[in-house]
Amino acid sequence: MTLRAATPDDLAGIMAIEQASFPTDAWSVEAMAAELASPHNRYLVDEAEGLVIGYGGVRALEGGADADIQTIAFDAAQRGRGLGRALLRALLAAAAERGAREVFLEVRADNPAAEGLYRSEGFEEIGRRPGYYQPDDVDAIVMRLDLRNRGTNLHRSLSEERSDDGLHRSLSEERSDETKRSDRTEGQE
Repeated sequence: MTLRAATPDDLAGIMAIEQASFPTDAWSVEAMAAELASPHNRYLVDEAEGLVIGYGGVRALEGGADADIQTIAFDAAQRGRGLGRALLRALLAAAAERGAREVFLEVRADNPAAEGLYRSEGFEEIGRRPGYYQPDDVDAIVMRLDLRNRGTNLHRSLSEERSDDGLHRSLSEERSDETKRSDRTEGQE
């Protein structure tokens, strides 16, 4: 498995997982495309053998004090293997690199596995939004993480976070590649 920056070419793979993971409230293709294109977001995909098996995104304005985990999802066959934790940590690192001191998220109250992951990474519940997820009428648990309490762990590279297979590149290498790509594609968007 390899974590890397998401590109527009990943949209079909992301949407297949999105629709399977969130059948009643999946984002539209247009909404997801806008998420991927926004300069305020950092989306990553996890791939195996050239196929997207998971994705996640964080909204973190450069120099902003806070960030929001937008979404994390994996193909059902890939869940329970620690991949979500590695992706979450990479998104937290991206938020920290952009200057965020706090990260917020909402998680479905009927998803104890995701809630447990977030709690184990230091997120704390700060509120609830009744009936937030529609049409299922499921509450959202609003959670917050203070990045200042996590120390230097957030500045580790993706390869250190996922050193089990040695296939990962650092976020700084990814960012350098993105800069090179944006220099080549400037004006084409």
